[in-house]
Amino acid sequence: MKFTAYGLAALMFLAAGCQRETAGTPEVRRDYPQSLKIFLDSGALTRSDVLVELKIADLKAKKGDFNPAAAAAFAGDRELPLQSIDQDRDGRADVLAVLADFPNGGTRELTLFYAPSGEKKRDYPQRAQAEISRKSGGHFENRKYIGGEFENVTALKVPPEHTDHSFFIRYEGPGWESDRVGYRFYLDWRNATDIFGKKTGEMVLQQVGLDGFDSYHEMSDWGMDILKVGESLGIGSPGMWTEDGAMRVSQTDSLYCEIADNGPLFARVHTDYAGWQVAGARYDLSSELSIAAGSRLTRHDLQISGDPPNLCTGIVKHPGTVLLDKSPNASGWGYLATYGRQSLAEDELGMAVLFRQEDFQSFQEDEYSEVVVLKPRDGRLRYYFLAAWSQEPDGIRGEAAFMAYLETLVKELNTPVEVRY
Repeated sequence: MKFTAYGLAALMFLAAGCQRETAGTPEVRRDYPQSLKIFLDSGALTRSDVLVELKIADLKAKKGDFNPAAAAAFAGDRELPLQSIDQDRDGRADVLAVLADFPNGGTRELTLFYAPSGEKKRDYPQRAQAEISRKSGGHFENRKYIGGEFENVTALKVPPEHTDHSFFIRYEGPGWESDRVGYRFYLDWRNATDIFGKKTGEMVLQQVGLDGFDSYHEMSDWGMDILKVGESLGIGSPGMWTEDGAMRVSQTDSLYCEIADNGPLFARVHTDYAGWQVAGARYDLSSELSIAAGSRLTRHDLQISGDPPNLCTGIVKHPGTVLLDKSPNASGWGYLATYGRQSLAEDELGMAVLFRQEDFQSFQEDEYSEVVVLKPRDGRLRYYFLAAWSQEPDGIRGEAAFMAYLETLVKELNTPVEVRY
């Protein structure tokens, strides 16, 4: 682990049993009597709403009695939101995520206050969420669900009777959102990702589709579904590149979907596709889609069995758009993007997929999608996708502004915030 002279001096200061009383509040120092210093280094980049993941194992290595169930983070006297994340879904938190700003770049000093035992929850505004809502109390008839009421569930094994337009799952799949944008994908043979454009920073998914099965195709106070997906990859959907083009994850033995995290800072949807049949082979594929407060980016983590040669993702083709792509280099991140009047509201929308250059194989296209072909490593692949709609509050408007935004994202991905203890 990397330490600067300043970081080592801070650790020696703590080891001597001294604590500065400038951080936190009297109430926090009383209820959370132990503390640990953290240093977050943004380099030269100015950033806001950065979700920084602190490994709980590292925190416990520094303070053996550290307790993530009773913790609070402060930069001076300002509290920063925290969320525990169970990355491997084994029932125990692995990561403590903190949301930080770097208005001038450089290093920020944080103090983690904690109580060695017990659980003390603190309330933070909900800025990210995920959900899946299915009907219960009715029955399937000719692959349509008759009767019943929607209820949110934490997990769903998709019944074999379910298909597109079965009226069984609200807005036809799981949804996830930040205070910037929302997404959903079709939890059926289509398996393509769609966009909910938002005109508000409030959480909205819980009300989408309750006033009519597809009412979200019409503009409302919160926004609307803004993407025509058709037979394409939508935005960021996984697929396999074949001689016939991009093949979505359509034919599977079973589908299982779980809401792994539900905010307030980070939301995640986990999906298992058992027995994906494509290009004469069969694979088991796991997908995790996650989003953080203040961000348009969805991170997509894939794990696949076997050794598939040509995983791909991409963006739906629309007329009258500009295709933007970042030529691959030896290292860092690149992108495939489009911009233009391509939203269902008939206004400007930018879409992008960002990928590690080391995973890049080629740019391709078929009748429906602009495609980037990627090679997983040890069966794993990570990429990001995003939508930027002109009607967002303080939205990005114009191709030049969208390109500048993409370049900023690439710089941030190439220079992640460094954590020092």
